[in-house]
Amino acid sequence: MNDTVEPVFSVRDLWKVFGPKAERVPGTDLAALSPAELRERTGCTAAVRDVSFDVAKGEVFVVMGLSGSGKSTLVRCLTRLIEPTSGSLAMDGEDILSMDTARLRELRRHRAAMVFQHFGLLPHRTVLDNVAYGLEIQGVGKAERRSRAAELVEKVGLAGLEDRRPAQLSGGQQQRVGLARALAVDPSVLLFDEPFSALDPLIRREMQDEVVRLHREEGRTMVFITHDLGEALRLGTRIALMRDGGIVQLGTPEEIVGSPADDYVREFVRDVPREQVLTVATAMRPPAQGEHIDGPAVRPEATVSEAIEAVARSGEPVARVMDHGKLLGVVDHACLLEVVAGAGAGAGTGVGAGTGAGVGTGGVSL
Repeated sequence: MNDTVEPVFSVRDLWKVFGPKAERVPGTDLAALSPAELRERTGCTAAVRDVSFDVAKGEVFVVMGLSGSGKSTLVRCLTRLIEPTSGSLAMDGEDILSMDTARLRELRRHRAAMVFQHFGLLPHRTVLDNVAYGLEIQGVGKAERRSRAAELVEKVGLAGLEDRRPAQLSGGQQQRVGLARALAVDPSVLLFDEPFSALDPLIRREMQDEVVRLHREEGRTMVFITHDLGEALRLGTRIALMRDGGIVQLGTPEEIVGSPADDYVREFVRDVPREQVLTVATAMRPPAQGEHIDGPAVRPEATVSEAIEAVARSGEPVARVMDHGKLLGVVDHACLLEVVAGAGAGAGTGVGAGTGAGVGTGGVSL
């Protein structure tokens, strides 16, 4: 992240402890206790433990972990739907913890819109009126809010369904209404709390596609909570992997899959098809002295899976890694198979740009 650009969210040393006299835990010897020991000694549970991170403008920041890891509590702390126990929390440089009720209301209505797993649609309102609801709360006139809502209904692929009630929609369509409703208030950041976990796999994939498309078209900052690793790798610019309330590893999808921080992360990513996440920049090598290179060109941010497909289709032994007409390196069968096999991850020219571009290119074998 560019240090000169103010992060959208800046979180430092954040704790959320539930239980009696919760404020005695952060910054004391109690903070070092395991979750079981802390409960036994104090009756408290540390749902968020000493968490620090920044969310850059325009990125999709994914917080992932298993049930009970603290991820949903963390995202609710960002807008003080849950009050943090200690730490600092800012949005666009403004201290969130010092905001009064009116300022917090403005934050939630205008700047940070939440999309939940349970859609919370108003059953007796039409699709159009559900989407316009946030604008109505803001005091926007009826004609203007319905016009804006109609634009968003079309944007999320529900054109023609404006007059239906939620009960007449599928689960995926209902979630699209929830997404359109969040977008209608034009927030600086969208906060997603496991929004697709109740959906069927195919509909879930469609909704992931929708998030990818919206991010590509609008560049809107997103914080996305999920327990699904595939979803995190597909959507995330960066991923914070949580366990027992703390962040175990924070990095790009490529860094987490290619260079796990510990055995817990290593086990978490063990079954991930590495070639669909790691990029050519990780696998490439310098051209050998006098090597004749006449293979296909691939981008450094392309996945290894894409490079495998390019080499296989061309019939050439190597592919050229090109960036704006400049030869950066080459990849051959040995380089690519090394990544697939799990050897040498991150040992090339360094882990790439973390575009989050890549699960779903399809496995291709050599």
